[in-house]
Amino acid sequence: MTSAHLNHPWTRYVALGDSFTEGIGDPEPDSVGGNRGWADRVAEVLSDGTPNFSYANLAVRGKVLSQISDEQVDPVLQLRPDLITISAGGNDVIRPGADPDDIAARFDDVISRLSRDGATIVLFTGPDLGFSPFFRGMRGKVAIYNENLRAVAARHGCLVADLWSLTPIQDAGMWAPDRLHFNPLGHHTIARSVLSTLNVENSLEATRIKPLPAPSWRSARTSDVAWARTYLVPWVIRRARHQSSGDHILPKRPEASPLGRPRI
Repeated sequence: MTSAHLNHPWTRYVALGDSFTEGIGDPEPDSVGGNRGWADRVAEVLSDGTPNFSYANLAVRGKVLSQISDEQVDPVLQLRPDLITISAGGNDVIRPGADPDDIAARFDDVISRLSRDGATIVLFTGPDLGFSPFFRGMRGKVAIYNENLRAVAARHGCLVADLWSLTPIQDAGMWAPDRLHFNPLGHHTIARSVLSTLNVENSLEATRIKPLPAPSWRSARTSDVAWARTYLVPWVIRRARHQSSGDHILPKRPEASPLGRPRI
């Protein structure tokens, strides 16, 4: 592969957002914070052969848009990045009664602030959840939010990593057991999509998963009950108590620093 510094201009990358960008679902003890994720993978590729490349990741699991705006935007600007990725609003959209138009208007304000210094900014559409029996009912709301995000991107000259059209992740084999986060394979696939959006050549291999045989009705319902008990009920309880999985969690890479030897 040609060295990355020959086909991209960035030397200071900062990621912000929630669990998606923190890398939840992709545990790796050797990674800072114990999770790797798509953003770490993208940074590894961008750093390969790029002198003085640095990377920060301020994302924290469970954060809603107002928290990302209040807690992450100013620190990002202080780091003076030339590349920013932001995925935000997903935790807002999936809440009952949430208005995707209102969330997008507030997201637009966040992008206005992040655009101050002329960094390249990458936004993310939400994935198409039509394959998921539990989340299928949210599909229309996510689609509305996505269209608003495309308008935000057009207004501010941002790039869009389109997860809605990324069909490989519309498969349970790309998702962690909690059905809320991507597993290592999903994060790898998303990293490839982000690099494609940036038009950066890389050696990340396309991965193909074989579809699992359809479970019996009884097996599927047993699995659903176990999932609800283990993951859904605790999530609902936290929301009722106005608690977050990110309470008392600090960003895993608050300072922009070199990655060391890439593990692409």
